[in-house]
Amino acid sequence: MVVTTQRKPCRRARFMVPGCICIYVIAILAHINLATALLCFVSLTRNFLPIMRLPLTLFSTAIFSAVANAYPNPGVVTGDTAVADPTMCKDDAGTYFIFSTAPGIQILTSTDRTAWTYAGLVWPDGASWTDAYTGTTNGNLWAPDCTYLDGQFYLYYAASSFGSQNSAIFFAKSTTGASGSFTNEGLVTSTVTGDTYNAIDPNLLVAGSTWYLSLGSFWDGIVGEASSTGKPSGSSVNSLAERFVNSGAIEASVIFQFGDFYYLFSSWDICCDGTSSTYNIRVGRSSTYNGGFVDADGVALTDGGGTLVLESHGDIIGPGGQDIMTDVDGVVIVYHYYTSTGTWLGINLLDFSTGWPVAF
Repeated sequence: MVVTTQRKPCRRARFMVPGCICIYVIAILAHINLATALLCFVSLTRNFLPIMRLPLTLFSTAIFSAVANAYPNPGVVTGDTAVADPTMCKDDAGTYFIFSTAPGIQILTSTDRTAWTYAGLVWPDGASWTDAYTGTTNGNLWAPDCTYLDGQFYLYYAASSFGSQNSAIFFAKSTTGASGSFTNEGLVTSTVTGDTYNAIDPNLLVAGSTWYLSLGSFWDGIVGEASSTGKPSGSSVNSLAERFVNSGAIEASVIFQFGDFYYLFSSWDICCDGTSSTYNIRVGRSSTYNGGFVDADGVALTDGGGTLVLESHGDIIGPGGQDIMTDVDGVVIVYHYYTSTGTWLGINLLDFSTGWPVAF
């Protein structure tokens, strides 16, 4: 009599196919690239492998739980941390400065990037030269951008009102960053109704001898122009990123160089609506600073592309208005987010090991 034996299916083979599917599911549901999804999946398999024997509904619950936690919460910060549109600089003495949207532009300082103290206003006596754009006396000055270079603070900021193209970007300098120490360097650029872009949300890139200013909000999106000693060297602009849905909601550009690439970060969708805000942070990259940006799927940012970096999760609503800087422990992203109690400072690190920034 011939005795036949039935081989048990290889556990590894049985696990690999569902595993590959799970990686794609995580990527799709969390809006992250496959490399990041793989990291999530590895975490799942290390901690939840036994549930592979459980019903599919229970395993799906585990996947959705992992996806829900795909974005990190902001790092611990204390003290005065109510901000909007923060930008961060660090001086030669190791003091951190955050400048943020407010009448006169709010200043916070810290010695450790954790405990923050209110340090007054850039313009404690107001900025009357901006009133024609804010439409009021001592109105909010928006989305400052700080660069610390060779012992000097270079601060850009915008003046406008919601939904208006009557907007302008201004420039200031200081050697200390302290309240009342800034010198008004005047108008950088402006727009009026009917222009193709909106002159708010400035960001200065300094890469060697290259000075390049990106700006824009809604309308035709993010544009850039060459800058010389802080002000544009010409009147022409080039398109960097644009959206064609949700009223073209894109703004808050930051161009950051890391390795062989320039990364263009932006905020999509709706800001400044409390816990109804839908702000989220996107990114693309290019080998040049003044165009050619694509997302992780190869979609040009000028065609509406943008890879998700951070979005609402848990109690963290509408992260955006970001800035990026390099510190001793890595690349830092600062941003604001909403809770039921207000608008708060978020700080995380970014991991570029896959070639794309992942917050942690």
